[in-house]
Amino acid sequence: MSTPTDDGALYFRQLLSGIDFAGANLSAREMVNFVYAIGDRRTGEAVLVDPAYAVGELLDVLAADGMRCIGVLATHFHPDHVGGDLMGRPIEGIVELLGRVQVPVHVQQDELPWIVRSTGVGAGDLVGHASADIVQVGGIPIELVHTPGHTPGSQCFSVAGRLVSGDTLFLDGCGRTDLPGGSAEEMHHSLTTRLARFGNDTVLYPGHQYAPEPSSTMGTVREHNIVFRISTADQWIAMFGKR
Repeated sequence: MSTPTDDGALYFRQLLSGIDFAGANLSAREMVNFVYAIGDRRTGEAVLVDPAYAVGELLDVLAADGMRCIGVLATHFHPDHVGGDLMGRPIEGIVELLGRVQVPVHVQQDELPWIVRSTGVGAGDLVGHASADIVQVGGIPIELVHTPGHTPGSQCFSVAGRLVSGDTLFLDGCGRTDLPGGSAEEMHHSLTTRLARFGNDTVLYPGHQYAPEPSSTMGTVREHNIVFRISTADQWIAMFGKR
């Protein structure tokens, strides 16, 4: 199982479904989702990013590290990230987590109705945000960055030189844009404009392990990922708008 990073007060863990948790869950092994735990060691407070498959085990990871869950950050509404029905397979997620701990679930405001429909969670349990909002975890600020394209309210999370990108950007490729709510035009704008301010030294932490390495710098991703190597927006949309 992965270990916490050693970065002063920052607590940061990257956990791979089917390996670090939910080892007996077939869907977790197939989907290779990453769940992230981000917090402040000094206060013992942490949030879980996209908790799914085995929420009890994820809470146990926090407890073993002397941390407690005070909230959830959701990148987008798909069941492999927040729970629900995945092609006929029930996936644990935020509903089950809220049955164990009463915490706010932070989502991008455009994603609110999608998450309610896909998970069955009550709207009162969700906190809608605009881009550039900050979620404070102890003394650790986490910036919410709206990056539509994969879904209308997809968002990334920026913390201490790291970018947790969900299904917006992988080390190799990007999230699909042909699913309900997807937009190739918005995805292109998110990748080339909304994420442009993150320097090449920023470390990218994706929502799935679709590459040999679990993380990489934005500079390396920009150099090698095909989504950054298409010369015009029209060509990009033509290539990535269809699957």
